[in-house]
Amino acid sequence: MIPTPYYLIDKSKLLPNMEKIALLRETSGAKALLALKCFASWSVFDFMSEYMDGTTSSSLFEVKLGHEKFPGETHAYSVAYADDEIDEVIASSDKIIFNTIGQLKRFDGQSENHVRGLRVNPGVSTSEFDLADPARPFSRLGEHDPETIASVRDQISGFMFHNNCENDDFDRFDAMLSHIEQRFGFLIRDMKWISLGGGIHFTGEDYPLEKFAERLKRFAGENEVQVYLEPGEAAITGSTTLEVSVLDTLHNGKNLAIVDSSIEAHMLDLLIYRESAKMVPDEGPEDWMICGKSCLAGDIFGEFKFPEPIRPGDRLSIQDAAGYTMVKKNWFNGVKMPSIAVKELDGTTNLVRSFDYQDFASALS
Repeated sequence: MIPTPYYLIDKSKLLPNMEKIALLRETSGAKALLALKCFASWSVFDFMSEYMDGTTSSSLFEVKLGHEKFPGETHAYSVAYADDEIDEVIASSDKIIFNTIGQLKRFDGQSENHVRGLRVNPGVSTSEFDLADPARPFSRLGEHDPETIASVRDQISGFMFHNNCENDDFDRFDAMLSHIEQRFGFLIRDMKWISLGGGIHFTGEDYPLEKFAERLKRFAGENEVQVYLEPGEAAITGSTTLEVSVLDTLHNGKNLAIVDSSIEAHMLDLLIYRESAKMVPDEGPEDWMICGKSCLAGDIFGEFKFPEPIRPGDRLSIQDAAGYTMVKKNWFNGVKMPSIAVKELDGTTNLVRSFDYQDFASALS
């Protein structure tokens, strides 16, 4: 039995997402790139590459990881490239997407023989959180003025629009894409490829995948462009759990259970957005608050229902522990970093990475 805590990536739960992505690619003509900012656990990249076209990135290190570990295309994007990394970014990528015209001009010489694109901010998004809203006031994410963008269209061959965030509403996606076409259509028609970014929850239950595919195909045909999507959560949602063990219990107005993990160290995104973790099943007469072992008072995974009282030694599975979670794990309090295990399609489970004190020490100085 693998010692807790560990992240368990289950290929049988990853597979349905991959099959929907493959179906969308076939019916729409769009290409799908894994967004490494969301999920970068490369032990399953070979498996995912059978259903996806490559990766997209947010930094030099992600570009290199995609280039080295994920067969297919490697798109490079960054909010800002540094002088000392631009050559390596270009060498490791098939396309480079600049966030601003200023960066495009700054690195024009180094990138002139590379496939180049520009991020465009359409001024609308689906984000419910100001923290994550790419179209928030004074946003630094992309160029927004069509006439200004038109002045450099002969220097690029594509655009990247990223304005969806956990958007599971096709009609809302459709309306925003129509807004993009209306405002930037005369520029889009001069391009060869368009990335519509990520954040579209098209692998979710009951999502109208056929309508989505038809809309993408129509957009591509009317504008004569190759469409790219950059799924992150859509690719890995529901595929991974954080396996933990109960270390202690107490009662202080509520039943409390302390586990050998930490939401701040191991599921930081939930803490940032003040969201509860998920546990399935969440039912029964016993109400328990599941707490992390760090010294942060608010290190709380959430409150859940159980059929029986919780006792030290019990194992719990925290759901949806892949997206924006494994990539954000940290060494706060020196809490043991969860190992990474992969459950194969035949049911066997393999430990692929573990961490120890030397990893903790080497991350510091």
